[in-house]
Amino acid sequence: MSRKTLKTKKTKKRNRRPGPPGPYALLPVLLMGLGAFSNLLQGETSNPWVGGLGLLAFNSLYISVVFRGFDRRKRESVTSYVLLAAMGALTFGLAMGYGGNWLLFFPLFSLACGTILRGRRLGVGLIVLAGCACAVAVWRGDHVSEPWTIGYGTFISGGVTAAILTLSETVMELRATREELARSAVEQERLRFSRDLHDLLGHTLSVVVVKSEAARRIAPLDIDAALAQVSDIESVGRQALTEIREAVTGYREGSLATELDRAGPVLSAAGIEAVVHRSGPPPDPETDTLLGWVVREAVTNAVRHSGATRCVFELGSTPDRVRLTVTDDGAGPGPDQPAGTAGGTGLRGLAERLAAAGGSLESGPGPDGGFVVTAELPAWPGDGAGGRNCG
Repeated sequence: MSRKTLKTKKTKKRNRRPGPPGPYALLPVLLMGLGAFSNLLQGETSNPWVGGLGLLAFNSLYISVVFRGFDRRKRESVTSYVLLAAMGALTFGLAMGYGGNWLLFFPLFSLACGTILRGRRLGVGLIVLAGCACAVAVWRGDHVSEPWTIGYGTFISGGVTAAILTLSETVMELRATREELARSAVEQERLRFSRDLHDLLGHTLSVVVVKSEAARRIAPLDIDAALAQVSDIESVGRQALTEIREAVTGYREGSLATELDRAGPVLSAAGIEAVVHRSGPPPDPETDTLLGWVVREAVTNAVRHSGATRCVFELGSTPDRVRLTVTDDGAGPGPDQPAGTAGGTGLRGLAERLAAAGGSLESGPGPDGGFVVTAELPAWPGDGAGGRNCG
């Protein structure tokens, strides 16, 4: 066995958490029947063959019932109740027939009931069983302790056993739920990172392509202007590296105002006029961040697919809701380049993110042509803002 395998096994053993008690933990309780076994060996029991077979049958039924009690499917089966009934009949028969140490089979039978029965059945059963144990002890008159002690021991044995097993099962279920929530959190974080990375790289690469095409077109005519476009490409690349690092660490906070400021030069380089209209109070910071992602994705789609000449951003907010509409006059994405909540990866991811925040995102052809992206989110009141044109 390799050293790495041994180390892994030691780590698993060290990190293993204690689970609920198993059926083997209840087997030592059978030592309570040693008094009856001693009576058999010393010849103090009449009909020793009957008593011996009864003791063997009782122990066998006890072990069978206890092991079935730790499997929920078997515990709730008819067979378990039949075995428990047989054990009960044997308990009464041995206790009434021999008395003395054999009365201690009542607490053992009660313990077995605690592994099988739950709820009202258990409560009623333990009360009846404890009363019967006390009555049999009084009737026999040769009990090893006070009758009420035998009755109390019978009741408490089943009650404590059922409580411990129920608590253990609940702890295991909670542990499984916590592990499932942890897996879900990891999946959500992976989804968040993939969305952020898609939006960041998609937008950045689109800007790089547009500016590279612009530099190629104007280079023969104006080398200084072409070098300015190349300088912009360098700046966009550096900014993208910073944003990717922030996305990896989970600290990136986009801004609607920042994305709108960036949208103007990017769209202008692609030959698209950008117009922004704002009204109402600014949204909450979380909503502002989500709308910044919407602007980034809408700009990316407009540059990549639309062939538009004009792109209008309309932001209107009330004390309760904020609505952002991005409209371009292009043809929208082609058949091989889908966009929108139904097809585009970026807009579809944004739709899921906005839905989680109590909002919605819709995209598709506009009534007058072009392509429209509409986002709605909850908003909280703040200071008003005016309109501006970044074209």
